[in-house]
Amino acid sequence: VQLQAFGGGLVQAGGSLRLSCAACGLSLSSYIIGWFRQVPGKERKFVSAINWSSSSTKYADSVKGRFTISRDNAKNTVYLQMNNLINDDAAVYYCAADVNDRVVIPTARSRYDYWGQGTQVTVSS
Repeated sequence: VQLQAFGGGLVQAGGSLRLSCAACGLSLSSYIIGWFRQVPGKERKFVSAINWSSSSTKYADSVKGRFTISRDNAKNTVYLQMNNLINDDAAVYYCAADVNDRVVIPTARSRYDYWGQGTQVTVSS
């Protein structure tokens, strides 16, 4: 099973990026998919997650109103649309899959079973 996050890059503050998370060897359509981010020297933090049907989403307070998570199960892909980026959004972003058939979307890293390799987001002032 391999998840791959891509779409990161360099963007000016106030700009937008869309990250994608795709899977090889795993159908994402049945699982909660989450996005986390990490800066050097700090722990990996929850950003957002979405359940299998897109009926439930969750966001960290720091990104509410600016980030939108969505999924296209037919394409086996989950997206994170990031708008109005600020310097504090700069990090390596990881996607992860929770394959435990939970009802409530978890925010703890330990609840997620499979992880992608990360994609770098850099925000310039």
